[in-house]
Amino acid sequence: MANDLETSRLKLHEELETKLGINNRYFQPPESVKLKYPAVIYDLYRLNQRFANDAPYRKLPCYSVSIITRSADIDYISKMLDSFRYCSLERVYVADNLQHYNFILYYL
Repeated sequence: MANDLETSRLKLHEELETKLGINNRYFQPPESVKLKYPAVIYDLYRLNQRFANDAPYRKLPCYSVSIITRSADIDYISKMLDSFRYCSLERVYVADNLQHYNFILYYL
């Protein structure tokens, strides 16, 4: 049985396809995986914990999300920011003739 964090990650995995329209989603892919573009690569960036009464009571996962495309499709910026409540654009850059849009996303 999956724990709460894994269940949340799987839900995020599905929402990334639904809200962005990108079928190629990868969670922490190894270097051996050949990516298909456009692609969404995401990984757990950090886990913020809330404490009360000297014990953790809430874990808030934060993901680093990268959208990588062959063309400069800035619509993905609006789609991410409009679709996810706690999302911010961190960086946009080009590497190997691919557009990279990096976001930080808190997701429950």
